[in-house]
Amino acid sequence: MSIRRFSKLVFFLPLLLCSAAACSKEAGPKDAPASGAQSVAVAPGHAPAGVKPGSHEDWCGEHGVPESQCSRCNPELIPAFKATGDWCAEHGLPESQCLKCNPNLTITRPPKGS
Repeated sequence: MSIRRFSKLVFFLPLLLCSAAACSKEAGPKDAPASGAQSVAVAPGHAPAGVKPGSHEDWCGEHGVPESQCSRCNPELIPAFKATGDWCAEHGLPESQCLKCNPNLTITRPPKGS
């Protein structure tokens, strides 16, 4: 990824984060808390709502990218990626996440506590 694309992504990151609505996280009856305590249901492999973007908890285990940047779970992010020129039309995902076009690309989950 070029510096220009990266700087555009950084510029549009607040837009991405504001428009981020994670994958469907609706709870079924089996997800109800056992006690009277409230809990947030989370789809397996996905980040709970409200986590800090860029943190260890902000991770889409299904697609191996930060949940706040997962365009496969949240298609509303696609226009922002396209606006920054960070889009692989051939594979339908951000170029910065396209392992088919960039086989040496590594996307690593931040360590816990970050």
